[in-house]
Amino acid sequence: MSDAMKAVRLHKFGGPEVLVYEDAPKPELKAGEVLVRVHAVGLNPPDWYLRDGYKMLPPEWQPLVSFPVILGTDISGVVVEVAEDVAGFSVGDEVYSMVRFPSGLAGDSRAYAEYVSVPASEVAFKPTGIDHAHAAGAPMSLLTAWQFLIELGHNEPNPLQPNMHEPVPLEGKTVLVNGAAGGVGHFAVQLAKLKGARVIAVASGKHELLLRDLGADEFIDYTKKPPEEVAHDVDLVIDSVGGPKTGRFLRTLKRGGALFPVFPLGFSGAEDAEKLGVTVSATQVRSSGTQLREVGRLLNDGTIRVVLDSTYPLAEASKAHERAAQGHIQGKIVLSVE
Repeated sequence: MSDAMKAVRLHKFGGPEVLVYEDAPKPELKAGEVLVRVHAVGLNPPDWYLRDGYKMLPPEWQPLVSFPVILGTDISGVVVEVAEDVAGFSVGDEVYSMVRFPSGLAGDSRAYAEYVSVPASEVAFKPTGIDHAHAAGAPMSLLTAWQFLIELGHNEPNPLQPNMHEPVPLEGKTVLVNGAAGGVGHFAVQLAKLKGARVIAVASGKHELLLRDLGADEFIDYTKKPPEEVAHDVDLVIDSVGGPKTGRFLRTLKRGGALFPVFPLGFSGAEDAEKLGVTVSATQVRSSGTQLREVGRLLNDGTIRVVLDSTYPLAEASKAHERAAQGHIQGKIVLSVE
Protein backbone atom coordinates (compact mmCIF):
# COMPACT_ATOMS: atom_id res chain seq x y z
CA MET A 1 0.00 0.00 0.00
CA SER A 2 1.45 3.38 -1.03
CA ASP A 3 2.03 5.88 1.75
CA ALA A 4 0.73 8.77 -0.37
CA MET A 5 -2.92 9.65 -0.96
CA LYS A 6 -4.98 12.36 -2.60
CA ALA A 7 -6.33 15.07 -0.30
CA VAL A 8 -7.64 18.61 -0.42
CA ARG A 9 -5.21 20.87 1.40
CA LEU A 10 -4.89 24.49 2.37
CA HIS A 11 -1.51 26.28 2.17
CA LYS A 12 -2.96 29.68 3.15
CA PHE A 13 -6.29 31.12 4.25
CA GLY A 14 -8.73 32.50 1.70
CA GLY A 15 -11.76 31.78 -0.47
CA PRO A 16 -12.69 28.48 -2.17
CA GLU A 17 -9.82 28.97 -4.64
CA VAL A 18 -7.21 28.19 -1.92
CA LEU A 19 -8.36 24.54 -1.72
CA VAL A 20 -5.74 22.43 -3.51
CA TYR A 21 -6.31 18.81 -4.59
CA GLU A 22 -2.88 17.15 -4.36
CA ASP A 23 -0.77 14.31 -3.00
CA ALA A 24 -0.39 14.17 0.77
CA PRO A 25 1.12 11.68 3.22
CA LYS A 26 -1.26 8.94 4.29
CA PRO A 27 -2.05 9.13 8.03
CA GLU A 28 -0.19 6.75 10.32
CA LEU A 29 -2.31 4.68 12.64
CA LYS A 30 -1.87 5.40 16.35
CA ALA A 31 -3.06 3.40 19.35
CA GLY A 32 -6.83 3.55 19.84
CA GLU A 33 -7.53 4.34 16.18
CA VAL A 34 -8.86 2.81 12.98
CA LEU A 35 -7.75 3.79 9.47
CA VAL A 36 -10.65 4.42 7.11
CA ARG A 37 -10.65 4.46 3.32
CA VAL A 38 -13.01 7.38 2.77
CA HIS A 39 -15.90 7.04 0.29
CA ALA A 40 -17.70 10.31 1.03
CA VAL A 41 -17.17 13.50 3.02
CA GLY A 42 -19.89 15.79 4.41
CA LEU A 43 -19.35 19.57 4.36
CA ASN A 44 -20.05 21.73 7.43
CA PRO A 45 -19.67 25.42 8.37
CA PRO A 46 -16.45 24.80 10.41
CA ASP A 47 -14.85 23.78 7.09
CA TRP A 48 -15.23 27.29 5.63
CA TYR A 49 -14.50 28.95 8.98
CA LEU A 50 -11.12 27.17 9.00
CA ARG A 51 -10.56 27.88 5.30
CA ASP A 52 -10.88 31.63 5.83
CA GLY A 53 -8.87 31.64 9.07
CA TYR A 54 -11.73 31.72 11.62
CA LYS A 55 -12.26 35.43 10.93
CA MET A 56 -15.61 35.36 12.71
CA LEU A 57 -13.97 34.40 16.04
CA PRO A 58 -12.35 36.87 18.43
CA PRO A 59 -8.53 36.77 17.90
CA GLU A 60 -7.90 35.07 21.26
CA TRP A 61 -10.17 32.17 20.21
CA GLN A 62 -8.65 31.61 16.78
CA PRO A 63 -6.86 28.24 16.79
CA LEU A 64 -3.24 28.19 15.66
CA VAL A 65 -3.12 26.49 12.28
CA SER A 66 0.08 25.06 10.79
CA PHE A 67 0.02 24.64 7.01
CA PRO A 68 -0.53 22.61 4.95
CA VAL A 69 -3.81 21.54 6.51
CA ILE A 70 -6.59 19.16 5.39
CA LEU A 71 -10.14 20.37 6.07
CA GLY A 72 -13.23 18.49 7.18
CA THR A 73 -14.68 16.25 9.90
CA ASP A 74 -17.50 14.10 8.49
CA ILE A 75 -16.73 10.84 6.70
CA SER A 76 -18.24 7.55 5.62
CA GLY A 77 -16.01 4.73 4.39
CA VAL A 78 -14.47 1.33 5.02
CA VAL A 79 -12.01 0.29 7.73
CA VAL A 80 -8.67 -0.80 6.19
CA GLU A 81 -6.55 -1.08 9.35
CA VAL A 82 -7.22 -1.42 13.09
CA ALA A 83 -4.80 -0.61 15.92
CA GLU A 84 -3.89 -3.59 18.10
CA ASP A 85 -5.62 -2.17 21.18
CA VAL A 86 -8.95 -1.59 19.38
CA ALA A 87 -11.80 -4.10 19.78
CA GLY A 88 -15.17 -4.00 18.04
CA PHE A 89 -14.01 -3.01 14.54
CA SER A 90 -12.46 -5.14 11.79
CA VAL A 91 -10.97 -4.55 8.37
CA GLY A 92 -13.84 -4.31 5.86
CA ASP A 93 -16.38 -2.73 8.25
CA GLU A 94 -18.38 0.13 6.75
CA VAL A 95 -18.29 3.03 9.21
CA TYR A 96 -19.08 6.73 9.59
CA SER A 97 -17.76 9.39 11.93
CA MET A 98 -17.40 13.01 12.92
CA VAL A 99 -13.63 13.05 13.39
CA ARG A 100 -11.98 14.84 16.34
CA PHE A 101 -14.41 17.66 16.94
CA PRO A 102 -13.96 20.18 18.49
CA SER A 103 -10.44 19.04 19.41
CA GLY A 104 -9.46 19.15 15.73
CA LEU A 105 -10.56 22.76 15.10
CA ALA A 106 -7.06 23.69 13.89
CA GLY A 107 -7.32 21.12 11.11
CA ASP A 108 -6.50 17.90 12.95
CA SER A 109 -9.63 16.09 11.76
CA ARG A 110 -8.33 15.83 8.15
CA ALA A 111 -11.39 14.42 6.41
CA TYR A 112 -11.08 15.78 2.83
CA ALA A 113 -8.84 12.88 1.90
CA GLU A 114 -8.73 9.30 0.61
CA TYR A 115 -7.74 8.01 4.07
CA VAL A 116 -8.34 9.27 7.58
CA SER A 117 -7.32 7.88 10.97
CA VAL A 118 -10.11 8.10 13.54
CA PRO A 119 -10.22 7.43 17.30
CA ALA A 120 -12.30 4.25 17.65
CA SER A 121 -14.52 5.98 20.25
CA GLU A 122 -15.73 8.36 17.52
CA VAL A 123 -16.63 5.68 14.95
CA ALA A 124 -19.90 3.81 14.42
CA PHE A 125 -21.04 1.26 11.86
CA LYS A 126 -22.54 2.99 8.83
CA PRO A 127 -26.32 2.50 8.71
CA THR A 128 -26.81 -0.24 6.12
CA GLY A 129 -30.04 1.33 4.89
CA ILE A 130 -28.26 4.33 3.33
CA ASP A 131 -25.26 4.81 1.03
CA HIS A 132 -21.91 6.43 1.91
CA ALA A 133 -22.94 9.85 0.54
CA HIS A 134 -26.02 10.06 2.79
CA ALA A 135 -24.09 8.65 5.77
CA ALA A 136 -21.36 11.29 5.33
CA GLY A 137 -24.06 13.98 5.30
CA ALA A 138 -25.25 13.06 8.78
CA PRO A 139 -22.59 13.23 11.54
CA MET A 140 -22.00 16.86 12.53
CA SER A 141 -25.44 18.21 11.59
CA LEU A 142 -27.40 15.33 13.11
CA LEU A 143 -25.25 15.19 16.26
CA THR A 144 -25.71 18.96 16.66
CA ALA A 145 -29.51 18.61 16.48
CA TRP A 146 -29.37 15.56 18.79
CA GLN A 147 -27.13 17.20 21.42
CA PHE A 148 -29.21 20.41 21.41
CA LEU A 149 -32.63 18.72 21.44
CA ILE A 150 -32.40 15.15 22.75
CA GLU A 151 -29.32 14.29 24.78
CA LEU A 152 -26.14 16.26 25.41
CA GLY A 153 -24.09 13.08 25.79
CA HIS A 154 -21.06 14.79 27.38
CA ASN A 155 -20.24 16.96 30.37
CA GLU A 156 -18.13 19.66 28.73
CA PRO A 157 -19.41 23.17 29.53
CA ASN A 158 -19.93 25.63 26.70
CA PRO A 159 -17.25 28.36 27.10
CA LEU A 160 -19.93 30.98 26.36
CA GLN A 161 -22.27 30.21 29.26
CA PRO A 162 -21.91 29.38 32.96
CA ASN A 163 -24.48 26.57 33.01
CA MET A 164 -24.47 23.25 31.17
CA HIS A 165 -26.84 23.03 28.19
CA GLU A 166 -29.96 21.00 28.94
CA PRO A 167 -32.42 19.79 26.28
CA VAL A 168 -36.08 20.45 27.13
CA PRO A 169 -39.01 17.98 26.93
CA LEU A 170 -40.58 18.20 23.46
CA GLU A 171 -43.74 16.06 23.77
CA GLY A 172 -46.80 18.23 23.09
CA LYS A 173 -44.71 21.41 22.77
CA THR A 174 -44.53 23.90 19.89
CA VAL A 175 -41.04 24.08 18.42
CA LEU A 176 -39.97 26.66 15.83
CA VAL A 177 -36.93 25.76 13.71
CA ASN A 178 -35.23 28.67 11.92
CA GLY A 179 -33.05 27.76 8.95
CA ALA A 180 -35.16 24.61 8.75
CA ALA A 181 -33.97 23.45 5.31
CA GLY A 182 -30.25 23.53 6.13
CA GLY A 183 -28.02 20.78 7.52
CA VAL A 184 -28.87 21.11 11.22
CA GLY A 185 -32.34 22.51 10.54
CA HIS A 186 -33.73 19.62 8.51
CA PHE A 187 -32.64 17.18 11.22
CA ALA A 188 -34.04 19.39 14.02
CA VAL A 189 -37.45 19.39 12.28
CA GLN A 190 -37.43 15.58 12.11
CA LEU A 191 -36.21 15.03 15.69
CA ALA A 192 -38.70 17.49 17.21
CA LYS A 193 -41.51 15.78 15.27
CA LEU A 194 -40.25 12.33 16.33
CA LYS A 195 -40.41 13.42 19.99
CA GLY A 196 -44.02 14.57 19.70
CA ALA A 197 -43.70 18.31 19.12
CA ARG A 198 -45.75 20.53 16.82
CA VAL A 199 -43.14 21.95 14.44
CA ILE A 200 -43.06 25.35 12.74
CA ALA A 201 -40.41 25.45 10.00
CA VAL A 202 -38.92 28.78 8.86
CA ALA A 203 -37.18 28.83 5.46
CA SER A 204 -37.58 30.37 1.99
CA GLY A 205 -40.60 29.27 -0.04
CA LYS A 206 -38.79 26.82 -2.31
CA HIS A 207 -38.19 24.52 0.68
CA GLU A 208 -41.83 24.27 1.83
CA LEU A 209 -42.70 20.96 0.14
CA LEU A 210 -39.60 19.23 1.49
CA LEU A 211 -40.12 20.50 5.04
CA ARG A 212 -43.76 19.48 5.13
CA ASP A 213 -42.64 16.08 3.85
CA LEU A 214 -40.14 15.89 6.74
CA GLY A 215 -42.95 16.55 9.21
CA ALA A 216 -43.34 20.32 9.61
CA ASP A 217 -46.90 21.19 10.74
CA GLU A 218 -46.61 24.83 9.78
CA PHE A 219 -44.35 26.71 7.38
CA ILE A 220 -43.24 30.35 7.44
CA ASP A 221 -41.62 31.81 4.33
CA TYR A 222 -39.29 34.42 5.85
CA THR A 223 -38.91 36.14 2.45
CA LYS A 224 -42.59 37.15 2.67
CA LYS A 225 -42.96 37.99 6.36
CA PRO A 226 -40.56 38.11 9.33
CA PRO A 227 -41.21 34.94 11.40
CA GLU A 228 -41.17 36.95 14.65
CA GLU A 229 -44.31 38.76 13.40
CA VAL A 230 -46.12 35.50 12.58
CA ALA A 231 -45.24 33.00 15.33
CA HIS A 232 -46.38 33.39 18.96
CA ASP A 233 -46.64 31.24 22.12
CA VAL A 234 -43.78 29.00 21.02
CA ASP A 235 -42.17 26.74 23.67
CA LEU A 236 -38.76 26.35 22.00
CA VAL A 237 -36.96 28.07 19.16
CA ILE A 238 -33.98 26.24 17.70
CA ASP A 239 -32.23 28.86 15.58
CA SER A 240 -29.88 26.91 13.33
CA VAL A 241 -28.72 30.22 11.80
CA GLY A 242 -27.99 31.95 15.13
CA GLY A 243 -25.68 34.96 15.38
CA PRO A 244 -26.55 38.59 16.17
CA LYS A 245 -30.15 38.36 14.85
CA THR A 246 -31.23 35.46 17.06
CA GLY A 247 -32.68 37.87 19.67
CA ARG A 248 -35.65 38.64 17.40
CA PHE A 249 -37.09 35.22 18.27
CA LEU A 250 -37.49 36.17 21.95
CA ARG A 251 -40.85 37.76 21.09
CA THR A 252 -42.17 34.50 19.59
CA LEU A 253 -41.68 32.60 22.87
CA LYS A 254 -44.04 32.12 25.77
CA ARG A 255 -42.85 32.82 29.31
CA GLY A 256 -40.74 29.87 30.48
CA GLY A 257 -39.79 29.04 26.90
CA ALA A 258 -36.31 28.41 25.55
CA LEU A 259 -34.14 29.73 22.71
CA PHE A 260 -31.30 27.51 21.46
CA PRO A 261 -29.02 29.36 18.99
CA VAL A 262 -26.75 26.87 17.23
CA PHE A 263 -24.27 29.70 16.55
CA PRO A 264 -24.44 31.76 19.77
CA LEU A 265 -21.74 34.34 18.98
CA GLY A 266 -23.12 37.85 18.66
CA PHE A 267 -26.29 37.27 20.71
CA SER A 268 -26.81 40.29 22.96
CA GLY A 269 -30.30 39.79 24.36
CA ALA A 270 -29.49 38.09 27.68
CA GLU A 271 -31.19 40.79 29.79
CA ASP A 272 -34.30 40.82 27.58
CA ALA A 273 -34.46 37.02 27.79
CA GLU A 274 -34.30 37.15 31.59
CA LYS A 275 -37.13 39.70 31.74
CA LEU A 276 -39.24 37.48 29.49
CA GLY A 277 -38.47 34.36 31.54
CA VAL A 278 -36.79 32.72 28.54
CA THR A 279 -33.79 30.37 28.84
CA VAL A 280 -31.13 30.96 26.19
CA SER A 281 -28.74 28.04 25.89
CA ALA A 282 -26.25 26.55 23.44
CA THR A 283 -23.65 23.82 23.34
CA GLN A 284 -20.75 22.89 21.12
CA VAL A 285 -21.25 19.64 19.26
CA ARG A 286 -18.79 16.88 20.24
CA SER A 287 -17.72 13.69 18.51
CA SER A 288 -19.46 10.57 19.81
CA GLY A 289 -19.42 7.06 18.38
CA THR A 290 -22.06 6.12 20.95
CA GLN A 291 -24.53 8.71 19.71
CA LEU A 292 -23.77 7.90 16.06
CA ARG A 293 -24.74 4.29 16.85
CA GLU A 294 -27.99 5.53 18.37
CA VAL A 295 -28.96 7.86 15.48
CA GLY A 296 -27.71 5.19 13.06
CA ARG A 297 -30.74 3.05 13.94
CA LEU A 298 -33.04 5.94 13.00
CA LEU A 299 -31.16 6.53 9.73
CA ASN A 300 -31.19 2.82 8.97
CA ASP A 301 -34.96 2.38 9.10
CA GLY A 302 -35.76 5.74 7.46
CA THR A 303 -37.16 7.37 10.62
CA ILE A 304 -34.65 10.16 10.02
CA ARG A 305 -33.72 11.12 6.45
CA VAL A 306 -30.57 12.80 5.19
CA VAL A 307 -31.38 15.26 2.40
CA LEU A 308 -28.56 15.93 -0.07
CA ASP A 309 -28.33 19.32 -1.74
CA SER A 310 -25.51 18.38 -4.12
CA THR A 311 -22.51 16.07 -4.54
CA TYR A 312 -19.07 16.93 -5.96
CA PRO A 313 -15.94 14.84 -6.54
CA LEU A 314 -13.21 15.38 -3.92
CA ALA A 315 -11.07 17.06 -6.61
CA GLU A 316 -13.77 19.73 -6.95
CA ALA A 317 -13.98 20.67 -3.27
CA SER A 318 -13.52 24.33 -4.22
CA LYS A 319 -16.74 24.15 -6.31
CA ALA A 320 -18.53 22.58 -3.34
CA HIS A 321 -17.38 25.51 -1.16
CA GLU A 322 -18.60 27.94 -3.83
CA ARG A 323 -22.00 26.21 -3.68
CA ALA A 324 -21.99 26.57 0.12
CA ALA A 325 -21.22 30.29 -0.16
CA GLN A 326 -24.32 30.80 -2.32
CA GLY A 327 -26.51 29.80 0.65
CA HIS A 328 -30.10 28.49 0.48
CA ILE A 329 -28.72 24.96 0.82
CA GLN A 330 -31.30 22.19 1.03
CA GLY A 331 -29.84 19.60 3.39
CA LYS A 332 -26.18 18.73 2.92
CA ILE A 333 -23.36 19.15 0.41
CA VAL A 334 -21.18 16.03 0.05
CA LEU A 335 -17.87 15.16 -1.64
CA SER A 336 -17.51 11.72 -3.23
CA VAL A 337 -14.10 10.06 -2.94
CA GLU A 338 -13.68 7.46 -5.64
